[in-house]
Parts: sequence; C-alpha cells; structure tokens
Amino acid sequence: MAKARTVGIAMDFSPTSKLALRWAVDNLINRGDQIILINVQPPKADHTRKELFEDTGSPLVPLEELRETNFTKQYGIARDPEVIDVLDTASKTKGAKAVAKVYWGDPREKLCSAVQDLQLDSLVVGSRGLGPIKRVLLGSVSKHVVTNASCPVTVVKGN
Repeated sequence: MAKARTVGIAMDFSPTSKLALRWAVDNLINRGDQIILINVQPPKADHTRKELFEDTGSPLVPLEELRETNFTKQYGIARDPEVIDVLDTASKTKGAKAVAKVYWGDPREKLCSAVQDLQLDSLVVGSRGLGPIKRVLLGSVSKHVVTNASCPVTVVKGN
C-alpha cells in the first residue's frame, strides 16, 4: 500500500479552481490521502480571523467546520455547497481527509510558501487560460507556482 500523501488544492471558488478540485479527486487522490484546500484572501481583506493569523495563515480547518456559516463569516469565504459535496464524496469513497487553510496576501507567494508550510507532496491549481496580454498585465498565478514551488504542481486548464 502506498504512503498517504498530502495534496494541496488552490481554491478561490472560481469555476477553474472547482474543476481543479474535481480533477484531483478523480485522478490524483488515493485512499487515505489528505486534501488541503488552500484559499488566499487579498491582503486588504478585513475578516475577524485575519488579525490572529495573518502571518501564519489559519489553523487547518476540518471539513465539518467548512459547512458552518460561522466559518465563512470569520474568514470571508463563500460557503460553497458544490465544493463541500466534492470533498464529502472524496471522504466517503476514498477515505481522504479534507481540511482547509486560509492565507492573506499575494496568491503567487502564499501558494509557494504553503507548499513548504504544509509539507505538500503535490499541489493542484486551476488556470483561467489568460491570453498573453492579460497574463503580462495581471500575472499568472499558475505559471509562478509551477516555476517556484518546491513540489510537483499540476495545472488544470479551464474550458
């Protein structure tokens, strides 16, 4: 039996990040693996938990708490039934443990530091497929993470 892995999924609740989550559960997650949803809030976000955890990121939040409205208010994250459903399914069918962690700052930098902080074996990110001009102006989170993360990174391209 293979060693259980820790797989990070960059989650901003966009269609491409949800696609990345579904892809990871269908193609990457094995029995006993841990899934960590990594959400990066903007540096100017003003949520009750930011003051406590801005430097280190939130504690790992279990799947049960992700369902609670209180959690979503404290961290400024939308309660997303689709994401909860995918995680529930992974938990039930594959015995995967699902948790979440919230960071504040630049997603490119925070995702790369999360790889080390969480000792990820792999990271999955969605890609919006920006054209060359938008990519130069806005920057590409997935390109930065692929180039700088210290673990294998899978980029799931949106439709």
